[in-house]
Amino acid sequence: MSELAITGNVESRVTDPHRPKDFLDPTEMKAFLEAAKAGRQGPRDHLLFLMMYRHGLRCSEAVDLRIDDVSFDRATLWVRRLKGSNSGMHPIEGDELRAIRRYLNLRNDSLPWLFLSERQGRLTRFAVNYLVNRTAEQAGFTHLHPHCLRHSCGYALADRGVDLRTIQEWLGHRSIEMTVRHTRISQRRFNGLCGNNCATELD
Repeated sequence: MSELAITGNVESRVTDPHRPKDFLDPTEMKAFLEAAKAGRQGPRDHLLFLMMYRHGLRCSEAVDLRIDDVSFDRATLWVRRLKGSNSGMHPIEGDELRAIRRYLNLRNDSLPWLFLSERQGRLTRFAVNYLVNRTAEQAGFTHLHPHCLRHSCGYALADRGVDLRTIQEWLGHRSIEMTVRHTRISQRRFNGLCGNNCATELD
């Protein structure tokens, strides 16, 4: 099944239990990331989901990350996009860089991949799907898929008021139409609309 073929909507015991959306808002994402720390591979899982969220990574893009894609000196990540999307260099925040260092310090191998399985092989898409599902249940969410983390990135950027072209470049979209969906689901553009423009008065 394609990563984009997401069935069902995210259901949450944290907020509204039946809302038609396929992303987590920043508060929900914080709960999801905290739940990831509790697993047997907590440092790896938390870092994996943090990077998928912050950089809008597809599952296949995340498992393809190599250690040398990270520049510790410049605090940057080379994001190698797939599916015809545009690759690019992303900055890495301080907490993310520290999380990468902590995870790598736990390893004693010389493998090139950033994320490894417990059997010391490259993490697979199947494994990521399992980890997302398990972590989502622990955090109180259902119907959460790895691609929802990419959608959550787009939503968060749009909700912060980041312009459309910048979001397009960050997510690597070739077409602006792929990016517009994130501004459509953000309520930011409606903030203050009724207060400034609606004639209705409350008794």
